[in-house]
Amino acid sequence: MSINSIENVTKYSDELDKMFEQKSAVGFFADNALAAKFVGAKTVIIPDIDFQGLADYDRDNGFARGAITVSNASYTMAMDRARSLQIDREDMSESGIANLAGKILGEYVRTKVVPECDAYVLSKLAKIAIDRSNTIEGSIEKPFEALCELISEVQSVVGYDEELVAFVDSRIYADLQNSSEISKFITVSDFKQGEVNLKVKSINGVAVIPVVSERMKTDYTFNPSDVGGFAPKESVKETYMLVCPKSGAHLVKKTEQMRIFTPEQNIDADAYKFDYRIYYDVFVKKSGLDAIWGWFSSEVKISADNYSVTVKEGNSTTLTVNAESEGQLTYQWYKCNNESKGGAVKLSNACAKAYTVAENTPKGMHYYFARVTVDGTASTDSKVFSVTVN
Repeated sequence: MSINSIENVTKYSDELDKMFEQKSAVGFFADNALAAKFVGAKTVIIPDIDFQGLADYDRDNGFARGAITVSNASYTMAMDRARSLQIDREDMSESGIANLAGKILGEYVRTKVVPECDAYVLSKLAKIAIDRSNTIEGSIEKPFEALCELISEVQSVVGYDEELVAFVDSRIYADLQNSSEISKFITVSDFKQGEVNLKVKSINGVAVIPVVSERMKTDYTFNPSDVGGFAPKESVKETYMLVCPKSGAHLVKKTEQMRIFTPEQNIDADAYKFDYRIYYDVFVKKSGLDAIWGWFSSEVKISADNYSVTVKEGNSTTLTVNAESEGQLTYQWYKCNNESKGGAVKLSNACAKAYTVAENTPKGMHYYFARVTVDGTASTDSKVFSVTVN
């Protein structure tokens, strides 16, 4: 069958790679030259070269001797992620399975793979900025000034002929567009991402890339279990803005060739099976570490006396979170389906640090969590409260 041909497998892989580069906020970091060095290896050693500067020429002794310092840096790819997807034989006729598979796999890359990779890459760059104290204290009321300060800090390191990019949290981006100063400086320019030329807004020649807030945290948990996916860790900061050279980071991505099985070959189910695997990481050379600058929210520390509560049917119980931050805090409670916050639904009028589970809550296990927001912008979720009604 054509669905199992090498040609179709290769075509799927190529198209998914193109979609990744086009949809990912960090797709332009892809470094195919560096990726080639990782063929058959998890770790490679790449030399960082440093030179001594010029010295005076001496008419008697001639040239001053200079040293070349070569330090070998090891780069190890950490993210090896995969998922097996199935389409039941009855859901599509054989003649249409290739088209349906393309749509499903494309949607999977767009909704699951791209968000995770963006979150991982941007959090790793944020950690570099924080670890090296390359941060500013901006004002929520003056986002344009914060962006200009970040640009200036990066340019003081790399100069003024280096192309820069600014990743901006979606809520800060909205405030930025409403600021009166930006209309004088903003332009629309070409921005090459993969094989596509995009139109992006630029400020003083710096491409401004809005990123949804869920991908702009400083640290995440990438679930290894069947649940999969990723989630922000507790007490993380939100990255309001991150500025670096467009060539300042190197995204190494290896999408292993797709494995496709027909229902006859699939021993687990009467379904077409698609195995997708992506192996990736982002690296910053030693010489570029101080060219990454960021503006981050205040840290929010959330705790609770008890995340596991048991109550008898017909009784109510109150859940309370204790949150600490330098900024102004607001609260919103959610009900969800499990400890991974699946199917989260906002609870109306639940906007205080405490939430009361009603007396008429039916028997069984129920899950809740609180979302704490700092200064109306950066949000952090509490752990999930499990409430057993018996």
